[in-house]
Amino acid sequence: MTKYLLTGATGKLGKHVLRYLATYVPKNEIIALARDTAKAKELAGEGFEVRIGDYTNLDALKSAFQGVDRLLFISSLPGGEISRQQQHSNVVEAAKQAGVTFIAYTSLANAAASKCIIAPDHAYTEQLILDSGIAHVFLRNNWYLENEKFVLDGALKTGTFAYGAGDGRVGWAPQRDYAEAAARVLSNVYDKKGILELSAPPATYGELAAALRAASGKEFEVASLSADEYQALLTKENLPEGFVNYQTAIHNDIKNGVLDVQSNDFAEVLGRPVTPLAEALKELL
Repeated sequence: MTKYLLTGATGKLGKHVLRYLATYVPKNEIIALARDTAKAKELAGEGFEVRIGDYTNLDALKSAFQGVDRLLFISSLPGGEISRQQQHSNVVEAAKQAGVTFIAYTSLANAAASKCIIAPDHAYTEQLILDSGIAHVFLRNNWYLENEKFVLDGALKTGTFAYGAGDGRVGWAPQRDYAEAAARVLSNVYDKKGILELSAPPATYGELAAALRAASGKEFEVASLSADEYQALLTKENLPEGFVNYQTAIHNDIKNGVLDVQSNDFAEVLGRPVTPLAEALKELL
């Protein structure tokens, strides 16, 4: 019997992965890692084995990973009290000590060479896994369409689709597509190793706005702003300073092409085309 463990199992991406994974392997071979039992109640009620572990606690991770063969390592969120690099180091070290034989890691588009502000942690983690000697796949996820909820909601609520990314292009896809790809890799339904650039056909924010019009049936103004103009607009909305700075920086990075990745890997892993933008937006709305 092969044992599959999924970290971040109570998150949105993790829950999607669990549903897909259960269609590929027996549910009694799947383990969901959660930070506390309260968050995992729903998963336990669905029949998944739940183990408790936190990226900040190496000993808890070593215990949780015992008997695990194949691990899906969903990256943690940045900005915690303990750095993401330290958290990720704990996960890889625990996997080594527990004898895990395969890791699929949710990375970032073109992580090793990317100039994106969030790329260094992913490049660091990829190198940790390479140095561990554990067989692996780097799932270089481009950008979740759900990440654009702020922009999309702004267009529908205020009548202005505002962005600061210029003509930069993004390989948007819904989280469920990324989750399905991860489940296919973890279950070995898709069995190639190495790097997978999971990018949908890249599109601009202007094209995203057109797809939103088609999906929603609503009209709105489209405003392509400079970085300073976009930051000023967000600041005027009395949003948290950290969010304003992050959103502005990400849009500037996109303007500079960090997510403009051309690859057929995504459709190949899924065994079907990536969900088209307009269709994905209808689901999201």
